[in-house]
Amino acid sequence: MAKALEGIRILDLSRWFAAPYAVTLLSHMGAEVIRVEKHGEPEREFGPFAPNGESMLTMISSQNRRGVTLDILKDKGKEILHRFVEISDVVVHNYVVGSPEYDIVKYDTLKEIKPSIIVGAVSGFGSTGPYAQRPCFDTIAQALSGSMSYTGFPDGPPTRAGVAWVDFSTGAHLAAGLMFALYHAMRTGEGQEIDLALLDVAVSCVAGLAVPAEYYNNGFIRQRQGNRSFHTFTDCYRAKDGWLMVGVTTNPIFRRFCRAIGREDMISDPRFKDDESRYLNADALSPLATDFIAARTVDEVVEVFSKVRVPCSRVNDIGQMVEDEQVKHREALAYVEYPNVGKVPIPGVIIKMSGTPGSIDRRAPKPGENNEEVYGSLLGITPEELSQLKAEEVI
Repeated sequence: MAKALEGIRILDLSRWFAAPYAVTLLSHMGAEVIRVEKHGEPEREFGPFAPNGESMLTMISSQNRRGVTLDILKDKGKEILHRFVEISDVVVHNYVVGSPEYDIVKYDTLKEIKPSIIVGAVSGFGSTGPYAQRPCFDTIAQALSGSMSYTGFPDGPPTRAGVAWVDFSTGAHLAAGLMFALYHAMRTGEGQEIDLALLDVAVSCVAGLAVPAEYYNNGFIRQRQGNRSFHTFTDCYRAKDGWLMVGVTTNPIFRRFCRAIGREDMISDPRFKDDESRYLNADALSPLATDFIAARTVDEVVEVFSKVRVPCSRVNDIGQMVEDEQVKHREALAYVEYPNVGKVPIPGVIIKMSGTPGSIDRRAPKPGENNEEVYGSLLGITPEELSQLKAEEVI
């Protein structure tokens, strides 16, 4: 079955998580991806590691690609890069403004080689502004976004999320931006640059829940309050054999919750008349949920609440998540075989498309694994020329 992006070629010079995730999403839908890396890439030294010592993060972030090695800072490497650009639709990178690599792959440079080229650039702070040349990781963007200031418990320090939500949200935004640009290019033949910043995306996620709005318009600055939600009644509770997250949002769900725990009297209690009231009076409401849940197992509570459509779930550890029946049913994890490692769980094809479903067709390549195949078939470089380029440490 044909895939939605068959015929699109992406030259992927990106590292770490945000930009590679965008490329992975497009690769699932049929885009051909050539991953370009230099020898001794620091990304491959980042844990966790497989039993054979290889970085499992690289195995995940580089799935569905053919891999070549190339030093784009060398003159011959730059020439080869330009030849790749001529036969590609998209170039993706995450070089910081001011670095020598950035000057080589920036849009103004590459559009002179191919006017229709699309360049997706991810950085911590974008290509403009006072922070443009600063290095950045997901956690730095979390800190600057303000989200860490209200994450954690009141008696603890500001806390980062355990998931790199800024990286992966940025990757999803980049994937959307690339699709917008590809659609525009299809209609007009014009290329363009997508300039995405981790900080912009992090602030957008925070602003999407009206956190800056409640400060700007109401003068309210959120503080840490553990697992409770703001402006509604949500919390984490201990059952006999584990923990549960319960979300009692909106009046209909609250009424069902009250009936489920045998406290219909709370429905008419003015302290709990709406979400905001329940949020402000959570100290009075929470002990009732605590007592009901503490007397039961996790499965018993989930069964009671699920029957009446009160959102709740076990707080899984990673082992439980991997074995979760819904995770398995949706194939949220895919198991890919890697040489000398065995099967490794990686993110599955999350975007489910009925007419043009995506797939994972290649494991992540080892450094330069596809040099001969790619350089020979796409650029017509002979084995003898490849040997010379290797001797000169261009590839």
